[in-house]
Amino acid sequence: MEKLLKGGLVVSGQSVQQADVLLDGQKICAVGEHLSSGKGEIIDCRGKLLFPGFIDGHTHFDLSVAGTVTADDFATGSRAALRGGTTMVVDFSAPDKGETLRHGLDLWREKAAGKAACDYGFHMTIDDWNAGISREIGEMVAEGIPTFKMYMTYPAMMIPEGDMYNALLRLKEVGGIAGVHCENSGIIDALIAKAKAEGRLSPASHPRTRPAPLEAEAISHLLRMAELADTPVIIVHLSTAAGLEEVRAARRRGQTVYVETCPHYLLLEDSVYDAPEYREAAKFVCAPPIRKKEDQEALWDALRNGEIQTVATDHCSFTLAQKDMGREDFTKIPGGLPGVETRGTLLYTAGVAAGRITLQDMCRVLCENPAKLYGCWPRKGVIAPGSDADIVVYDPAADSIITAADQVMNVDYSPYEGFRTAGSIAQVYLRGALAVDHGKILAGPDGQFIPRGKCVL
Repeated sequence: MEKLLKGGLVVSGQSVQQADVLLDGQKICAVGEHLSSGKGEIIDCRGKLLFPGFIDGHTHFDLSVAGTVTADDFATGSRAALRGGTTMVVDFSAPDKGETLRHGLDLWREKAAGKAACDYGFHMTIDDWNAGISREIGEMVAEGIPTFKMYMTYPAMMIPEGDMYNALLRLKEVGGIAGVHCENSGIIDALIAKAKAEGRLSPASHPRTRPAPLEAEAISHLLRMAELADTPVIIVHLSTAAGLEEVRAARRRGQTVYVETCPHYLLLEDSVYDAPEYREAAKFVCAPPIRKKEDQEALWDALRNGEIQTVATDHCSFTLAQKDMGREDFTKIPGGLPGVETRGTLLYTAGVAAGRITLQDMCRVLCENPAKLYGCWPRKGVIAPGSDADIVVYDPAADSIITAADQVMNVDYSPYEGFRTAGSIAQVYLRGALAVDHGKILAGPDGQFIPRGKCVL
């Protein structure tokens, strides 16, 4: 059945133009002025912004970590994503050491199947290295999983530097690409040991044991490895101005480096860890930690000038009761923040409405660039004939207030409690079906696995 979205402002990474959008089944069939539909529903979108469905390239649903399991599984997390305008997530399949990539993929397929309300793909975590893993990397790429994750912190997830270098070489061979969590694990461990010896066990010690130079050093370390391997990499959840400088240095050498940041690094400051009440501080524990105002401003500047390619959430949610695991030891606080439901409105409010970035910038970092980087362009990420009919209708006049009481995410707090948004999401279409209408989720577990190809960004 046709649907005609009439009179809205269609946003792309290059332009904002008033146009009608005609949907036929699951696809967009026409974009232009004065379109008509004699057999379908006509939806008045005058005064509204029409974005391609947002893509969140960094989520952690149903993940066992730190002795617990994330509060959001694929059912609750994907519903929250849809409500926030995200029509596709790319989650991290994480086999344990000693397990095959195939085992991890089968496990994550089972976690998502019949539960996901939005479309989804998987990154594959490389936390072990041997001939079998090397062979499986090629198999994963052939099955539509061309993106991988490696860690330079967390011993359970790390591999030795030589193995990381060999993994980069293998990814180059098969056309895959790795995103890397960059922090210097050894020095973090030394700082944690010192804090514990001195009895500094509160959440305030979390950012002090993971300071900004340790992100920058690890980024530099990775990028020199990538230079030698002659392969592009993705810096995930960049949080510091110092880390950004290392990216700039590598780009001046001629390297291809893609960068992701997150809303919490753009909107929050590290003073959150100094709250006198434990839970008020513990709920912000994540890695890398929230940084300083000057880091925040550097990241906004980099978004504006195109140095940062994507804004994802690193959604890794825990309830306040789960955060209580670290009351006697800050290192036992499960690390991560909820964010998949609020990313679009936060970026519009603090970015576009505040004059920091343009609508086109917002479309690039939430839609076009993730689709190109993660290999699903132009099926996703653009409002154009032939693309999936994933559309976010944003009403810039419908301000709202973010509260935990009004969220779908399966957590009992919001990092942005009381934040007033400039406008809000009116409707979300997933492959042509109205999935969300003024906050009400209409979609069932209709999400599909989306096989992806190579990076074209």
